[in-house]
Amino acid sequence: MLSEPRSGRLAAWGNALLAGLVSPDDAVLAIVGEDAVHRVDGLPGESGPVGLTLALGRLRSLGASGLRVALPAPGHPLGLSGPPEFNARALDAEQAVICHGAALGLVPEVYEAGPDGDVHVEVVWHCLAVREAPPADVPSLGEAERELAEALREATEVLSRLDVAASGPVAEAAIDAYRARAERGHEVLAPGYPPRAVRVLELAQRVGLLISVAYERGHGGAVSASEMAARASALRPVERTARRAQVAAYNSVVEERERGVR
Repeated sequence: MLSEPRSGRLAAWGNALLAGLVSPDDAVLAIVGEDAVHRVDGLPGESGPVGLTLALGRLRSLGASGLRVALPAPGHPLGLSGPPEFNARALDAEQAVICHGAALGLVPEVYEAGPDGDVHVEVVWHCLAVREAPPADVPSLGEAERELAEALREATEVLSRLDVAASGPVAEAAIDAYRARAERGHEVLAPGYPPRAVRVLELAQRVGLLISVAYERGHGGAVSASEMAARASALRPVERTARRAQVAAYNSVVEERERGVR
């Protein structure tokens, strides 16, 4: 939950590439990550799926000057601007990338193949028309940071009272895995992002980890229906706030460029 989405990698490293801060090879390597291959289907001027290098170059030629992330959930079209057909597909995937400067969006479809222990993941990004309008419910970096800190405090108080705070072997294993990824030199964002965006995204990911642990621990000490409802009620808004913070961090380069900061 709230781990690094593929749309985040595509937007972050695509923005770095569009800004001339990384090479096409380095950008594609970072975007693909541990997947086997990524392709883009439906790109204007192409009759079939193409590789990421060609796709990013074509998007630039079509006017794309930046990439935004959308992380929608039922009842919360976070980062979307329409039309309904694109929104529905993005909601089904729970993520999308929207081009700034070109009325196009990309929605991932994931395919897995191979036996257990040797599964290969291929991703096809479907390129679709989008409406050029402000994205829904995306806060500024400052707003996201303040909201996230407040939501985390409130949720921690409730979860601690219900004895479902992130503790125990499941939490320890998850936190160890998170630290191991950080120690391997994992870059939270691509070159060109402001330090505040990195800080906000790191906090959002840590909050997402704690939410995941709270859910995975089952009912914990919440023995009554009312206590379980209180736990869910505490987690929902902080999860929503964390998703908003993620989108704000990934989109910060484009937002700053629009304001003339960069």
